[in-house]
Amino acid sequence: MNFKLLLLNFYIIIPAHNEEDCIAQTLESLVNQSLPAKQIVVVNDNSTDDTQQIVENYVNQYANISIVNSVSSNKHLPGSKIINAFYKGFETLDQNYDVICKFDADLIFPKNYLEQLESHFHQNEYLGMVAGFCYIEKSNKWVLENLTRKDHIRGALKAYRKQCFLDIGKLKPSMGWDTVDELLAKYYNWDLLTDESLHVKHLKPTGVSYNKASKHMQGEAMYKMRYGFTITLISALKLAYKKKSFMLFKNYMAGYFKANKQNITQLVTEEQGQFIRKLRWDGMKGKLKNSN
Repeated sequence: MNFKLLLLNFYIIIPAHNEEDCIAQTLESLVNQSLPAKQIVVVNDNSTDDTQQIVENYVNQYANISIVNSVSSNKHLPGSKIINAFYKGFETLDQNYDVICKFDADLIFPKNYLEQLESHFHQNEYLGMVAGFCYIEKSNKWVLENLTRKDHIRGALKAYRKQCFLDIGKLKPSMGWDTVDELLAKYYNWDLLTDESLHVKHLKPTGVSYNKASKHMQGEAMYKMRYGFTITLISALKLAYKKKSFMLFKNYMAGYFKANKQNITQLVTEEQGQFIRKLRWDGMKGKLKNSN
């Protein structure tokens, strides 16, 4: 029997703060997709440049694009600010989505991006999250922005199957949101996939130097994910070594101890924390085994 798979409804939310240099290119790449998104919401989060006017030009041309103008704090709050903006957009949408995406406002997607994501979701009913890879321009060439493991889906281009999104409790307004979402997806037995064939141009490379308070938040995030002291120590050492900064290590650990002392609310349950710690230990043991 021949049958055609139903097209998936993609809903895309794009938090944007002062993105006048990039947002038009992002939207242009999305309106030209071989599989159009059902809804695209841009959340203009406290922009002081021409972001709003640029987006409104697209809203006037395309029925599937809308804008939400949000006034928020100018304070740099990694994680929470962008996810709070995401929810401002999410609240305006109905629930008829099959895939919900949180995209950054400085990306250029290949024409087949959404179509390829849909293909992956159709091929594996247990696939909860999927994405391509970010590429940055160096010496007039687009090269892989190699900041994390290749099996990690970058926060810049998250796409979730609806049920996975609901299972993980949606997105956490906290630093570490784009790690805990994957850990919880695995906890609920969802598969993750990164597609190396999908090259997404990242116009503003990740490399913002966080202030000291933000570095403390990285350690706080490790506490919130219930890593425990030993895994936090190892993770902090690895991250600091990678960036060649002992001060980063001190800030990470200071953030962890401060959060522990204040007994702040954690992002996962104790049972989920046990799963996460086992996952982390298994991952480290696997790397040691492969290096021998």
